[in-house]
Amino acid sequence: MSVSFGKGVVERLSTAATWVSAFSILAMMGVTCIDVLLRTLRMPIAGAYEAVGYLGALMVSFSLADTTLKGGHIRVEFLMEKLPPKIQATAQGLIHLLLIALFAIITWRMGTLALDLKEAQEVSMTLKMPVWPVVAGLTTGLVLFVLALGARASALFKTFKNVS
Repeated sequence: MSVSFGKGVVERLSTAATWVSAFSILAMMGVTCIDVLLRTLRMPIAGAYEAVGYLGALMVSFSLADTTLKGGHIRVEFLMEKLPPKIQATAQGLIHLLLIALFAIITWRMGTLALDLKEAQEVSMTLKMPVWPVVAGLTTGLVLFVLALGARASALFKTFKNVS
């Protein structure tokens, strides 16, 4: 299915986010490998688990938009396949609208959490680094995800018009 609503902007942003996600995976691998090697010398990296956890969360958040635009999420279609095409398109469009509403609320709450953490000057337990930039990064990934869901919903409703 082609995604036309804001296609250029949303696709470019999601591609950039995918690169952030890829960098996060590489950084996770690097931290883990170096930590394992240093553990053999009895010199583990303090905060390695914390850093890998933050990087993992960023990796997932920044990969959601591109995966959504490419239709890469797992769907259970055994029931949908039995429905007429027009009902399938309607159901998929409504599901996307519900997802947009849900993730818009989650995104808004994550954004307010990031601001609250910044104001409180909250730091991580081991690394003693500010937590709010990580939460702000998660929020950015979720904003892109909501935009991608909007693009997919728009494409689905255009498909609905063409289905007889």
